[in-house]
Amino acid sequence: MRFGPIALGEAEGAILAHSTSVGDVRLRKSHRLTGADVAALRAAGMSEVIAAVLDADDVAEDEAARRVSAALTFSGIVARAPATGRVNLHAQAAGVFTADKTLIDAINRVDPAVTIATVPDHAAVAAGQMVATVKIIPFAVSEKVLATVERLAQGGSAFDVHPFAARRVGLIQTVLPSLKASVMDKTGRITAGRLRRSGSSIVGEERVAHREDALAPAIEAMAARADMLLIFGASAMCDPNDVIPAAIRAAGGEVLAAGMPVDPGNLLVLGRLGGRPVLGAPGCARSPKENGFDWVLDRLMAGLDVTADEIAGMGVGGLLMEIATRPEPRERPVPAARTAVHAVVLAAGRSSRMGGPNKLLALFHGEPLVRRVAEGALASEVAGVTVVTGHQAERVRAALDGLGVSFAANPDFATGLASSLKAGIGALPDEAAGALILLADMPEIEAGDLDRLIDAFRRSGGRAIVRATHEGKRGNPVILPRAVFAEVARIEGDTGARHVIEAGVAEVLDVELGRSASLDVDTPEALMAAGGALQD
Repeated sequence: MRFGPIALGEAEGAILAHSTSVGDVRLRKSHRLTGADVAALRAAGMSEVIAAVLDADDVAEDEAARRVSAALTFSGIVARAPATGRVNLHAQAAGVFTADKTLIDAINRVDPAVTIATVPDHAAVAAGQMVATVKIIPFAVSEKVLATVERLAQGGSAFDVHPFAARRVGLIQTVLPSLKASVMDKTGRITAGRLRRSGSSIVGEERVAHREDALAPAIEAMAARADMLLIFGASAMCDPNDVIPAAIRAAGGEVLAAGMPVDPGNLLVLGRLGGRPVLGAPGCARSPKENGFDWVLDRLMAGLDVTADEIAGMGVGGLLMEIATRPEPRERPVPAARTAVHAVVLAAGRSSRMGGPNKLLALFHGEPLVRRVAEGALASEVAGVTVVTGHQAERVRAALDGLGVSFAANPDFATGLASSLKAGIGALPDEAAGALILLADMPEIEAGDLDRLIDAFRRSGGRAIVRATHEGKRGNPVILPRAVFAEVARIEGDTGARHVIEAGVAEVLDVELGRSASLDVDTPEALMAAGGALQD
C-alpha cells in the first residue's frame, strides 16, 4: 500500500485519508475517490490529496477485519458486520468471559496493522455487551499478514463467554451475640441481589450458632435442598481449621482453599460437598461492592471449575477498591492529630447559563458573590482558603482584593469541574487533613454552616467524607479527607466530588444544613430570586 500525497491525476480509486470539503459536498475519510470526485477537487484548485493506493495483494480494511474475526474460534459470542476496519464481538448471554492471552498476544505481535482487544479475562459480562473488537489500523493489510494471522487463529479458542446457569442456593449464617439480626437480614438481601445476575435464587436460609457442631449438620441438611451453599460466618475465618472449614469437613466435604490473594476477599473458603460448591463468604461480601467473593461466585455460576491453583493465581490485579464498612480495613487509619481543614472555593466556571455576565461578580447587598462566599469561609474554622480561578480570572481576583486567600489557577477550566477540583486540592499544604469543597455560587452558605461540617469531620477523626444535605437530599459543601485526594486525581470532565463520594472509599457522614445546602444560582432567574444583581 502506498500512503501519502497523491497527485490528482493518479487519485481515482484511491482511498481518502482525511475528510475534505469540496463546495457543498463533504468527502469523508475512507471514501474511495471517483472520477467525478477528482474533477471536483481539481475545480476547487487542489492538485493532490492525502490518500492510500492499494497494492495488488492488499486486502481492504473491512474485508481484512472480517477475515480475522472469521478465522477466530469462539463461543457464546456473535460477530457484527465490519465497518471502518472494525468487527465488534458481543456476548450472546450474560456470563463470564475467558480469553487465551497467549493466542491473542501472538496475533497482536504479527503486525501493528492487525489488533484484537478484549475485556479482562474472567470478567462478568451482560447479554449484548461488547467483549472484543478486531481493528485494522491502516486502510488495508497485505495478504501475507492476513495469512499469518489466520494460521495462528487455528491454535484454539481465542475467547468465549460461558453463560450463567441459574442455581438453587442455600444460605447459612452463623450467629454470635455481637451480630445483630438486622445485619444478617441485610446480608440476605444483598446476597439475593448478587445472585440475580446469574438468574439464581436463595431456596432456603438457616441461622445457627457459630460452632462447628452446629454448622456441620446445617450444611448436610442444606446440601439436600440446594445446588450451591453460601456460608456467612459471624466471625471471619482466621485459620484453615476455623469453624467454617472445619464444619465443611465434618459434614463430609473437602476444603479446596482457605484464603485467597484478593483484597477485599482474603478470607474466603472454597469447598465441595457431594459435587456441590460450598463457599464460606468473607466479611466484605456483606457489602454489594466488588470483592474476591464475586470473582469466585461468578465463575462457579458460569460452570467454570475453580481450583486452589486458580485462586492462588488471582493476586495480580487482586487489590480491589477498599470497602469503607469492612470491620477490618486493610490499613488502620492513623488517628488524626491534625484535623486542619482547608477550604477550596471553586470559582473558575464560565457561568454559561447567565447569557454573558459572570454570576460570581453579581452583587449581593453591594458585594460580589465570590467575595461573599470567600468571606464566609474565612470567618469559619478553616485553616486557610484557596480560590480556584479560570474564567475571567483577573476580575475574580480583583473582587477578592484584600482578603487573606490563596489562589490556584486552572488553565483547563473549560474541560469541566474535575480540573478545578484537582487544581484546588493540588494547591493545599501538606498539613491539610481535609478539603472543604465550596462552590462560589452558593449565597446562603454561612460560616456557621461550615463549622458544623468541620465539627463532624473532626469527630470522625479526620477520616470521613462529610456532606451537606437539605431535607435528606445531598447538597454542598462537602469535606474530603486527605485519604481520598488520590481518587480526585483520577476524575475527568465535568465530574465533581460526587464520583469520589459514591465510590465507597470512605465513610460518608451527612449533615443537615437546610435550604442553604441546595441553593445555587445557575440562571439569571435564580440569581435574582436569591437577591442578586448581575453586573456586566
